[in-house]
Amino acid sequence: MKIDERHLAQLAAVVQAGGVTEGATMLGLSQPAVSRTLAMLEKRLGEPLFLKGRRPLQPTPLGRALADHGQAILTSARKASSLVEGFRHGRTGLVRVGGTPFFMDALIAGMVAGFQNTFPDVRVEQSYGYLSELKAAIVADRIDLAICPIDMLEEGSGMHFQELLPGRNVVACRVTHPLLLKRKLSGPELLDFPWIAPPPGSPLLADLRSLVLSLGATETKIRYAGGSLTSAINYMKESDALTILPHSVVFAYRNDRAITALPVEIPHPERALGLLRRSGDLGAPAIEAFSVHLRKSFENLRHLIKRHEQSVIWGI
Repeated sequence: MKIDERHLAQLAAVVQAGGVTEGATMLGLSQPAVSRTLAMLEKRLGEPLFLKGRRPLQPTPLGRALADHGQAILTSARKASSLVEGFRHGRTGLVRVGGTPFFMDALIAGMVAGFQNTFPDVRVEQSYGYLSELKAAIVADRIDLAICPIDMLEEGSGMHFQELLPGRNVVACRVTHPLLLKRKLSGPELLDFPWIAPPPGSPLLADLRSLVLSLGATETKIRYAGGSLTSAINYMKESDALTILPHSVVFAYRNDRAITALPVEIPHPERALGLLRRSGDLGAPAIEAFSVHLRKSFENLRHLIKRHEQSVIWGI
């Protein structure tokens, strides 16, 4: 015998509410409609669903058993409605974001945590890559958003880029580095110390070459290369090695008091950190909510960094 799930749900509501009128109100139905459903169900079963003469209504053992099944249907329907409502308002869903490693580790991971403090039911999947890899991942629909530095977006790429932070590199070192004791620091002195090279494929590797050339040299002493941001920081903490990093990344570690930036001006890269996505792509509400959160977080970060820069005397 096939029983309509909607009839079981109405039975469950009546049992839960203790009356037909109350159960109908719970479901947003009319009392006569629910009464007809229960009468039809009893006729089909050939068994009563409620004990006669009891107020509030008391289900028979069969009525109780069927109401339990109906309750499961009601619960599932409510969860589905809640899921849809949450999805529409960006409170549930999946956000797939990729980005360059140093920025993802130093900045984005913390911003993801801040986002999920407000939207705990949104799942965020993070991946790493550089510009060409990230563009390919967007085209292949493996990620929704990319956060990466870019100098120029070619026309007709089908991509939209929104700047989050202007490009600004610094020379990073440990907080007890001997160069920090100098009153006047000259650029060529940087070449007297060993260097950490950024990972292959990183735009920072090209920036390091540009820096060396700007100092009148063709090469510098590379002692450590290809590591992650964490490994580079741990290496610096135990040595006099220098490396080139985005100022925002060094700023993100300011409270750890492990690394800092030398007060020396170096060439700025002709690019900015920003949000890359497919042009005209109307993402799911959760993706849009995450994008808004990122923009606000970087706007706050921009003000903090600017205030910090104004307190430092940068050399030449």
